[in-house]
Amino acid sequence: MQFQIFPMSQSDAKKIANWHYEGIYSFYDMENDPEDLQELLSPEKRGENYWSVYSNEVLIGFFALSHNDFSVEIGLGLHPDLTGKGLGSTFLNEIEQFILNSFSDVSILCLSVASFNIRAQKVYQRAGYLPCKQEMITTNGGQYPFLVMEKHLSNT
Repeated sequence: MQFQIFPMSQSDAKKIANWHYEGIYSFYDMENDPEDLQELLSPEKRGENYWSVYSNEVLIGFFALSHNDFSVEIGLGLHPDLTGKGLGSTFLNEIEQFILNSFSDVSILCLSVASFNIRAQKVYQRAGYLPCKQEMITTNGGQYPFLVMEKHLSNT
């Protein structure tokens, strides 16, 4: 599968805002967190931090980046119809390559994943991310446990 990455358009943000995941993964539906939804839908709040991922001219996912010193924090989402189908590793690798091509000073990649989401944690671990701490994050009208994972990049 070939991927193309573009700055997120307003049209893409609106499509992503309407994605709905099955079962326990509905936790990730954007409408569940008004603050995240507002950031996604606001071009000013999204700024230059949100990216759309396409394959064959179809929106298949997105990611958001926060660059601090030598690290980049990643937030990502794959289209609900594509989750659980073995695309996670390839999707994550494309995002990592984009980061490495965009930021020459990065030595740590970081992401947070809901503690219940073992499926995503396995993808991240296979990609070299290690759990570094558990923290409670306020989202979806409450506080939930998340696992923070990091990948340390070699300086070669």
